[in-house]
Amino acid sequence: MITVLLWAVAALIAIPFLIYTIEVLVGLPAPSAGPLPSGDARAAVLIPAHDEQAGIGRTVAAIAAVAPAGTRILVVADNCSDATAEEARRAGAEAIERHDPVRRGKGYALSFGRDHLSASPPDVVIVIDADCTITRGTIERLAARAHASGQPVQCVNLLEDDLAARPLVQISSFAMLVKNLIRARGVYRLGGATLLTGTGMAFPWSIYRDAALATGNVVEDMELGIALTRAGHRVMLEPGGRVSSPSAHVDDLREQRRRWEMGFIQSARRWALPTLLRGIAAGSRAQVALGLHMLVPPLATLFMSGAIVVVILALAALMGVTAQPAITLALLIALAGVMTILGWLREGRGTLTGAALMSVPGYLLWKVPMYLGGGPKQWVRTRRR
Repeated sequence: MITVLLWAVAALIAIPFLIYTIEVLVGLPAPSAGPLPSGDARAAVLIPAHDEQAGIGRTVAAIAAVAPAGTRILVVADNCSDATAEEARRAGAEAIERHDPVRRGKGYALSFGRDHLSASPPDVVIVIDADCTITRGTIERLAARAHASGQPVQCVNLLEDDLAARPLVQISSFAMLVKNLIRARGVYRLGGATLLTGTGMAFPWSIYRDAALATGNVVEDMELGIALTRAGHRVMLEPGGRVSSPSAHVDDLREQRRRWEMGFIQSARRWALPTLLRGIAAGSRAQVALGLHMLVPPLATLFMSGAIVVVILALAALMGVTAQPAITLALLIALAGVMTILGWLREGRGTLTGAALMSVPGYLLWKVPMYLGGGPKQWVRTRRR
């Protein structure tokens, strides 16, 4: 009976490691970007902004410099106490202002922007955060795929590379690269839907018009992607498009990671198994792969949990119980570690130095206090480096 219990414990943590390993293995080969698509989709770039006076002008100018002719740029200055709207207009964007101290959150800003666009709706709405930069061709790729497929599309969303940053910042950026680039490619190649990440996402107007946007959920973008997938859509990945933003100031880094990771964990608890079971019942690869993907916790949590369980299983082995569960799980964790290193060698050396990689144990300890409290309940502007 004890042996069965130990195998059950090992299996519980082994499943996420197995899913993670497969996703990374399938997602490692990098595709070629391919030529820019041609098309006549009318696109609107919607930028929700909260107290972004200092940088919104640069963001608008940078987007305008790479956007195809005729692209509409709309800034929603949401509950701002500064001159965000004025700076956006000065840079050449449309700007509308929303003031509602009770209903606060990015979702409300996106809904407010939708109401404004509905008077003359575009074919595709592309959401870009106010602190982001996009690569040339990203708008064309997102607009063309969303318009042609009739499905939501997410491009690759990363933090900006900075090899001079502190190791904590570099490791955090690499973890995001693994999730939003390597694993996202793997899930998509396996037939799954891509999670929406809040920026660099495009919607055909018919989907955006009816989407449940006006919520105060801190991870409303991810929840929206899950809801669309469960409704029969498949959020597509556009690997040839890229959006990036600066990492948080090091003093705010733990809070930023808490907001992202605790939001993911809360949504996964709610939707992972229902989405997986619904996908199995409906024969939907998109829902099955997405449900499995959500069973894998954030990278640091995954490896810390695995290490703790291996220690427990090893202690049981020292007391005379079978060592096979501990050995099996340890080998699977080692394999996942090897795949992570391969991901770093293939995609991550511009994000994380070898010296910073040696600081991973310290990074794991640094994150422990993060899990002792919940994330914020509303849209919070993070200080950037």
